[in-house]
Amino acid sequence: MSNETKRDVLKRALNFFVAAGLVRNINYGLERHQYISEYDAALPDDLPVIPEAVGDTIIKAKANGMTISDVFWRCVFDHGEVENWVNVNEHAEIVARAWLLGVWRVEGTGEIVKLEEEK
Repeated sequence: MSNETKRDVLKRALNFFVAAGLVRNINYGLERHQYISEYDAALPDDLPVIPEAVGDTIIKAKANGMTISDVFWRCVFDHGEVENWVNVNEHAEIVARAWLLGVWRVEGTGEIVKLEEEK
């Protein structure tokens, strides 16, 4: 694993294409900045995938100022159907990533859910 960020790799790739002989037009700097800005704003490739009931619990918990431990507790006691899913160690980490990122894919549908940022 590298210590480079994806953004570092993108910048290096853009510079390589110019150095490799692509014509550098007058708009290169502006276009390069636009691509990097779009890349920075894009969602991660490896979004956590969680059941819809877990996502609903995260949404409610965030809206009510609750903690991640409240999410785990509610998943186990309020949504018994996902109890076994959440209790598996690797799934607990996936739920924590979804909580921290504020964005995830719904298991089964692939729908992307993104929490609204606080104003």
